[in-house]
This record gives sequence, C-alpha cells and structure tokens, in this order.
Amino acid sequence: MAAMQSESMVLDCRQAAFLLGPVSMNVASRDAALTPSVARAFGCRIAADGRELTVFLSASHAAAVLRDLRAGAPFSVVFSRPQTHESRQIKAHGVRIEPLAPGDVDLIRAYGDAFVAECVPLGYAERFMRGFFVGVADDAVAVTFTPTAMFEQTPGPDAGKRMGPKP
Repeated sequence: MAAMQSESMVLDCRQAAFLLGPVSMNVASRDAALTPSVARAFGCRIAADGRELTVFLSASHAAAVLRDLRAGAPFSVVFSRPQTHESRQIKAHGVRIEPLAPGDVDLIRAYGDAFVAECVPLGYAERFMRGFFVGVADDAVAVTFTPTAMFEQTPGPDAGKRMGPKP
C-alpha cells in the first residue's frame, strides 16, 4: 500500500545526510490488535529525488515487523546518532518489501562500519558492535516507503515537533 501523493514529503539534502548516518536505526509497526513490533534496521538508501526511503531489515530478526507491514500496518523508523542523541522519527502509511537491489549489500556493510566507528569512542568494544551485523546481509530485505511525516525526537524542548512541510 503506497502513501497518497498529497501526503508525501521530500527529504532535503541536510535531512538525507543525517539519515544516512552514522545513526542507529530502529523500525516499528503494529498488528491488528495494536501490539507493537520493533526491529533494528541495518542501513538505508534514499531516492535521488528525496521522495522515497529504503531501510534494510534482517528477515529473520524482523519477522514480526514484516508480518505487520504485509498486513498493511503503518510504519515508522527512528534514526538516532549515538554520540549526540540527535534523533528523527519518520512515519509512513505503507511500504514495499522487496529483495535487495544491486549495491545494497555494500550499503549495509558501509553502514555497519560507520556505526561501529561511531560507537567505539563511546566505550563499546568493536567486536561487540560488529556482532550486530553478523549474517544480516544473508537474509536482508529492503523496505521502501514514502515518508509522510518527520518529527524531531532529540531529547529536549522540541522533542515531538513535526519537521518539514506538512501534508
């Protein structure tokens, strides 16, 4: 189910640069009984026109999220920079779940390297951080969506504030 064109937003260069990392990415959805499902994402790609965003999920680790999305549930993803806690949440009404495209495995690996480099100075062991990425590329899927809203989620007085153009 794709979001209606009138509800979409376009990411600008500054927003896109933040989303591409180094950030932690966590996705969420819910089932028909409103039970939440969450999973970690392992990188993203942004369409050249800024209208679509794709995040990469491990099919085995994100089974509940993928089940909910296939049933048409709404979707959100939170991007948070570990060193500063700067955070953004993006929402969407529908997604496309697809196999990885050429080059996506390289994006997942580059994301992993950047995320590890971001977290090691915070005191996390490199080996521990790399453990998050073991086997991810083997069963990864691409979840593509049209953002309908972005929210500031950095702790502080603006947390929860809508960013960018309103639909």
